[in-house]
Formats: sequence, structure tokens, C-alpha cells
Amino acid sequence: MLAAKPVPPVSTIRRSSLFARGESMVWMTGVSLALAIAMVVGLLAIVAVRGGATFWPQAVERLETVDGRAVMGELHDVDTYEPEAHVFDAIADDAQREAARARVAAAGGETARRFLRTGNRSPSQREGFHWVQDFEIVRSSEPEWALTIERREWGRFYGIPVAFAEGESRTATTPEDAWAAFVAHHEEALDSWIAAAELEEETVSPLDGKIEASRQLARGVENEYGSGSPEHQAALARHAQVEQVTRVERAAAAARVEDLRARGGRYALILETADGAEHAVRLVDIVRAYPANRLGWWQRLGVYAARWWEFLSADPREANSEGGVWPAIFGTVILTMLMTILVVPLGVLGALYLREYAKQGALVSMVRIAVNNLAGVPSIVFGVFGFGFFCYTIGAGIDEVFFAENLPNPTYGKGGILWAALTLALLTLPVVIVATEEALAAVPASMREGSYACGASKWQTIRRIVLPRAMPGVMTGMILAIARGAGEVAPIMLVGAAKMAPALPVDGSYPFVHPERSFMHLGFHIYDLGFQSPDAKAAEPMVFTTTLLLISLVVVLNLVAISIRGRLRRRFVDGQ
Repeated sequence: MLAAKPVPPVSTIRRSSLFARGESMVWMTGVSLALAIAMVVGLLAIVAVRGGATFWPQAVERLETVDGRAVMGELHDVDTYEPEAHVFDAIADDAQREAARARVAAAGGETARRFLRTGNRSPSQREGFHWVQDFEIVRSSEPEWALTIERREWGRFYGIPVAFAEGESRTATTPEDAWAAFVAHHEEALDSWIAAAELEEETVSPLDGKIEASRQLARGVENEYGSGSPEHQAALARHAQVEQVTRVERAAAAARVEDLRARGGRYALILETADGAEHAVRLVDIVRAYPANRLGWWQRLGVYAARWWEFLSADPREANSEGGVWPAIFGTVILTMLMTILVVPLGVLGALYLREYAKQGALVSMVRIAVNNLAGVPSIVFGVFGFGFFCYTIGAGIDEVFFAENLPNPTYGKGGILWAALTLALLTLPVVIVATEEALAAVPASMREGSYACGASKWQTIRRIVLPRAMPGVMTGMILAIARGAGEVAPIMLVGAAKMAPALPVDGSYPFVHPERSFMHLGFHIYDLGFQSPDAKAAEPMVFTTTLLLISLVVVLNLVAISIRGRLRRRFVDGQ
């Protein structure tokens, strides 16, 4: 019977290191993933909370200070800081100044200050926000009948209604009666304003376009036959006749527009501001008004929903800091779709040639390296290239051949949505080529060989066997291209994006599609609000709201593409 082998002492057992077993790497990768998710979720949470709260109606406060001033508006921010000595010099009364210093000293040398959106901007009053120190405030209240008024121009207005005017007469002299009269007549005034705007857009503007088209036709005849030729003289006569008849029609339409505007402009709401002055605001200039301190929760929710609907469906106003972003939404979607239509076929064809047809060697390797390096080129470089090549070279050539009568005013020789789409297509082309090549390489060689064995040609094999099974990978490249192209701002700033472009690239006027037009874009809109707005504080909430909308739009476009990719994968890959 064999003797049992003695067990070595515990201290002599060889221990493996923590790195050898891999637990440390598991923890490291897990923590890295958690940090990445936390950063993404934190970013989305900040954007969602700040953006979602932008349109919630707030109470209106009235603050009276020790020096007799009074301000009224919505609380925008509260800050705590250590005031310097000169801050107290704004208090004229010596006793009040010393009392304020004592209160701040008792609080540890710190004080709070309130940042109020006081609005009431005008050509003579440009400032719409005010800081008020807490040690200056002697009385704070929320007036029952304080109104928040959103105007078409100059932003918001805060005041207490004291009367309602119809023409030169006042028909209401109390806040309740003035508010009731406003509610009764505001819709009528808005209808008159909308009717005037529609008449001007549908009648006056087309008549102006008719005159301009006639002038361009005469200019084209001049370019073709020469100035002073019989053909040119006949074209000038036709233009003069068209202009004479059209101007008569335009004058009549313009008179109807002015009549509608005068009909709606006879009503005005008289408001008393915080300093006791009275101001008249015409009802046609008011987009929305509500007694902020009298609203219940459901009424606030109604105002919130109305503001969101306006944001999604209306044109911007007040230097893009108020109103809606519908032109920017439309421009972003059209640009992204046009870019996708251009880049996917080009990228797939390029990848097919590199993978299926080109003889592998040094030249093909250099092309692949160039494509990979192209993905790292700064986007502004693509914008400069698009501006110089598409706008100044191709666009200028198109103008000389087809639109010579419009020169020196360019038609295609300037920024437009077509050139912006082509520029973004070049920007995202490496992504589509690389993803498509990987998808083509993943198709098993046995499937190609089986197709060849059945007598299929190379193109038949690619079209019927390889491409269908590579489509999920192609869709992955398209999704990445959409995600990158939809948020790019630097290139499109140079090749077509505009601060304000109410004329959409697609509309109901012939020829219905206008690829030469400038367009608005949500990414450029965010840049303009954040860095170019004349009133940065007023535009700050809209930055978060527009960012939230852009993220949501990109997610929707990606979800559609992911759904299509999933169907293709279930059809081909799972079947295989």
C-alpha cells in the first residue's frame, strides 16, 4: 500500500498574481464603462432638465430697493458672492448704507443677489436683465395682476393692466376689465395680422417676383442679341407693359394689406410698469399674454404646451432668441436626407471597387490609408474646400451658363443646401467606405464560390449574394454618417447655413425644389444663440431647448435606420 504524499505547508503554495487572474482588469473595464455611462447620462440629464424647463411659466416678482427703484420680472438666477466695498456706494442714504454693510457682515461677508428678467426692451432701453442685491431690497411682492406679455419684437414685457384702448378712447379702466377686453379682442387682432401676412405672402410677393422675372427675361435677351437690338427693344417693351400692369395690381393688394393691419392695430393694452409709467402695447404685437401670478397648475401646463407647439411649428423671432425653429428643423432633416442619398451610393461603389475589383497591392493600400486619414481631417477644412470648389467653381460655372441674366447676383455661385449636402457627403464618405468594406469582407468566401460554381458572373454574384448580406454593415455605415453629419456646424457655416432663412428649400412655388437656397440648421442655430445673440442671457434657455431637440432628431433618424438594418439582418444573416 502506497503511502500518502504529504501536503506541503500552506505558506509554500504558489500564489498567482491578481493581474494574472484578471480580476483587476474586470474591475477596471467595469469602472470605465460606468464612468462613460455616467458622463453620457449626466450630459443628457442636464440638457433635458434645462431644456424642458425653458417654457414653464414663472411667477412675476416686484422688488423695491432702498434707493426708491422698483423692478418687476421673472427670477432667472440666484447667486451668492462676497460684495466689494464699492457695491454699497450705490445706496445714497448713509444710515441705510451702514445697515446694509452690517447685515452682510453678520452673514459672514456674503450676500445673495437675484438676476431678474425684467424685459420691457425698446429702442431706448436695450437692457432686459437686472441684478438686484438682497441687502438693497426693502419689499418683495408678487402683484396679482402682473402680466407676462410675449411680443413679436423686443422680447417680453411685464406690467399691470390699467386700461384698454380702442382707437383714441379707453374702454376699460381696471385690471380686471382691461384683461377681459384683451381676451375678447386679441384673437380678432391676430386674425387681422395673419390675414395681412398671408395676403402679402400670397399676392404682393408673387407680383414682385413677376416683375423681377420679366426683368431677367429682358436681361437674357440683351445678353443673347446685344443691347439696343430689335429683340432687346421688344423685350424691354414687354417688360414695361408687364411692370405697369403688375404694379397696379400690387398697389391694390398693398392697400388691402394696410387696411387689415390698421383694422387689427386699433386695439391696445395700457400697462403700468414697475416704475409707475404707462405704456401702450398693440394687440397685434402680442403673441401671448397671461397673468402669471393668477395661473393654476393646469393653466401653467396649457401655457407650457402652447410654447412648445410654437417652438416646433413657428418661425424664429427676436434674433432667434424667441419663437420657433421650424425652418431649422426642416433644413436639418432635408440636409441630412440629401447627404445620405449622396454619400451611401458613392461610398458603397468605392468600397466595392476596393474590395471586389481592384488588384490588391501598394496602390490600393495607399488609397485605403488615404481614406482612413481623410476621416481625421478637421471638418472646417471640408467647409473651405466646399466653399472654394462647389460654390466658387462649379456654382459660378452653372451661373455663367444657365443664369447669366441674374449676374452679378449669383444663383448657384453662393452657399446653398445642395453644396452643403455635397460637403457633408465628402466629410462622411470615409465612414461609409470603411464600414462597407468590413461588411463585404465578412461575407463568407464559400458563398461567392458557390455562386461562381452555379455559373453566375462576378457582378451577378455581387448583386445577388454579396451585397444583400452586406447590407446590415452598409446600414451601420449610414447610421454613423447620419450621426456625424447631422450635428456638424463648421462646414455648413461656409456653404449655406444662415442665421435667418424663412424661405424653405422645398415649398409650393415652382419648381418646388430650390437646391440653391440657403437654409437654417439646428446646429448652427445653437451656435448663433450661444455666441452671436445680442442678448445672451435671454437666449441661454433656448440653447438647451434647441440642443435637446437636435439630440432627439438625431436619435429618431438613427432609430429609423437601425430598424431597417434589423429587418435586413433578420432577412439575410439569420436566414444564412
